[in-house]
Amino acid sequence: RQPRLKRERASASEKGTEKVCATSCDMAFLLRLVSLAVAASSVAGFTTGAALPSRLARGTVTGICPRMGTIAVFGGGGGVGSEAVYQGLNNGDKVVTLVRDAAKVVIPPGSGGEAKAGQKLESPDLRVVVGDVKNAADVDSVFENGDVTGVVVALGGKTSEVGTTMLTDGTKNIIDSMQKKGVKRISLVTSIGANDSYDQAPFLFKVLMWTALKDQFADKNTQEDLLLKGPGSDLEYTIVRPSGLGKGPPTGSYKILPPDADETAGSIERSDVAGFCLRVIKEDTYIGKAWSITG
Repeated sequence: RQPRLKRERASASEKGTEKVCATSCDMAFLLRLVSLAVAASSVAGFTTGAALPSRLARGTVTGICPRMGTIAVFGGGGGVGSEAVYQGLNNGDKVVTLVRDAAKVVIPPGSGGEAKAGQKLESPDLRVVVGDVKNAADVDSVFENGDVTGVVVALGGKTSEVGTTMLTDGTKNIIDSMQKKGVKRISLVTSIGANDSYDQAPFLFKVLMWTALKDQFADKNTQEDLLLKGPGSDLEYTIVRPSGLGKGPPTGSYKILPPDADETAGSIERSDVAGFCLRVIKEDTYIGKAWSITG
């Protein structure tokens, strides 16, 4: 069993959001942006055992996350997802995760530290289900013990490998399974720029949304609609739209923006995104809406 992280309280620092205005760029900068976009399109859960206070647009979250029972994480082999699994365990919760490859369930570099990053994550409180989120039977198996009380959806992957509708198809299966088992609470990780957060995306990121990421954002928009106005609208959902993702440790300093906020998003650590995802399945403040999250 991996040792638990030392729990600490960190004070949230005030942090402004710098607007991005781009009139020209060289190829090197564009390539860096592509890397950022790929990271954003492969979103997958993040949280740390230290319950980190955050500067929020509407209300401030403070204190340690309460224990919850069993948290289901979909996408636990990805960047944000691996953080959600690791941090959930460290918070004292039981975790079940569905992954295509069990070898991808590892200690993340952000909350786990660079020294242990990539090592196999093992815990008596962790159940790993190997399967495909597009297969309804595989998704049902995550809920088969009847102990899941909250869900984090942090799906991602290259469209060339997972297809152009994986996010929508997989999330539909998750919603169906939740409704059959009476599970209500879910946090869904998508991306800045999805649906009505378009204006909060940096200009160069929008260029990628029109081109290289066009299919992925079509899938993300439809995925969100399943909760916003589709079969999952009766669930207690929170949609989380992160900006450019980093691999560092949690900072505890980030902003939560409603879609109508007149700000351009910057970057944020995956570990901070995951921490927020784990919070919102235990609190009522952000239910029923989509929020952008940025450093």
